[in-house]
Amino acid sequence: MKTLVTAVLFLCSACVLAAGNGVKVPPFERLQLPNGTVVLLMERHDVPLIAFSAVLRGGAVSDPAGGSGVASLLAGLLQKGAGQRDAVQFAETVASVGGQIEAAASTESISVSGSFLARDQQLMVELVADMLQRPRLEQEQFDTLRARQIEFIRAAKESDLAALAPIYGESHLFGAHPYGRPVDGSEASLAAIKHADLQRYYQEQVGADRLIISVAGDFKTAQLQQRISSAFSGWRKAGTPLQQLPQAERVASRNVLLIDAPESVQSYFWAGNVAVAKKDPRRPSLDVTNTLFGGRFTSMLNTELRIRTGLSYGASSHFDRLQQPGNWEMSSFTQTETTIQALDLMLATLDQLHESGLEPALVESGKSYVQGQYPLALETSEQWAAQLATLEFYGLDRRYIDDYSAQLGGVTSADAKKVIDEVIPPSTALSIVVIGNAAAIRDGLRKYGPITEMKLADPTFAPVRAE
Repeated sequence: MKTLVTAVLFLCSACVLAAGNGVKVPPFERLQLPNGTVVLLMERHDVPLIAFSAVLRGGAVSDPAGGSGVASLLAGLLQKGAGQRDAVQFAETVASVGGQIEAAASTESISVSGSFLARDQQLMVELVADMLQRPRLEQEQFDTLRARQIEFIRAAKESDLAALAPIYGESHLFGAHPYGRPVDGSEASLAAIKHADLQRYYQEQVGADRLIISVAGDFKTAQLQQRISSAFSGWRKAGTPLQQLPQAERVASRNVLLIDAPESVQSYFWAGNVAVAKKDPRRPSLDVTNTLFGGRFTSMLNTELRIRTGLSYGASSHFDRLQQPGNWEMSSFTQTETTIQALDLMLATLDQLHESGLEPALVESGKSYVQGQYPLALETSEQWAAQLATLEFYGLDRRYIDDYSAQLGGVTSADAKKVIDEVIPPSTALSIVVIGNAAAIRDGLRKYGPITEMKLADPTFAPVRAE
């Protein structure tokens, strides 16, 4: 095709799960249009469906200072009218053919994803092109969505404090770093966003050079390649260069953010530190170690806080691996009167991990668990479309998937201990966030480090800085 700068064909064996082989990336084609848009096409004819994932680099990290939530609002508005269709007509068009389209923002991107019957691929390309290149971004829809988003946050403060704990936690840990910005904004930041701010964000932060289009399913590669090229090759580039993010600093000691929720009969707590990036080569060891500590029902953390003591209905740990090192976190909740007991046990369990490591038999158990779970995320066209976009987004090659099973099989107890020592923070170096009745738990929390306080009713997720 004359409009293509590069056309690289990736050929390999079909996706299989065989003894010693694991999951392999099926054949796909990578194309780059002259305006910078990258197109990934994986032809699969197992079912008459076609799935796509269109990812724009940027997201919450590109929100303006004091304007957290702009990317999220834009994502929400992309479906509220585009091209010649208003919001109702757009929704009806998608529904009339049994299609699905949804848009969302994350820390580092805005994504549009969905699926259609193979026969409707031309309509799919048309709708996605309209959403990204010709969104209506109407004032009335903006006002409605912004008000709704503020109400969602207020509703969560009344009924879903567990969902808010990581938002407070990341804001507290990363501070002024872009990774600390709440993706969906706060009550205060959303209220301050004007329609003109959103329009400016679209012009500056959205464009062809930020876009990855990944498609998997029942299509002919040459035909779909032509359709996508025709629909997107004339699109402009983003108005400003993509921001290069610095690496956040790890905290070296313990500190506490206490959010006073005087009506709550439970405390929700989160603790974490800066950890590793997506490209970190220790991925298999990281996955096994975290799975055993807090990533499955029988993990150390859940066993102590739920199964053995009954202090909580659940406890877990998690890595958030991004372009730059994201966070490792652990979290749980308990009755107000057992807050300190549960926090002590969580920290003691982390101490145990550092002191004793993981026995070889336990590591083997963790490897088997991860080996069994991994292929389940790489079966459908929807999953492959998303996975190809992820590989491209983070600059990872096919070995990230092809070699994972073999690398996982080679993880040893010594590898796990190295990850524990180098990546998992000690209990003495954590940002701790607790949402609960401050009057009842404040004194007990003092032993963990200096306390900063704010109220659940405050319209921000940070007590001092602007979001």
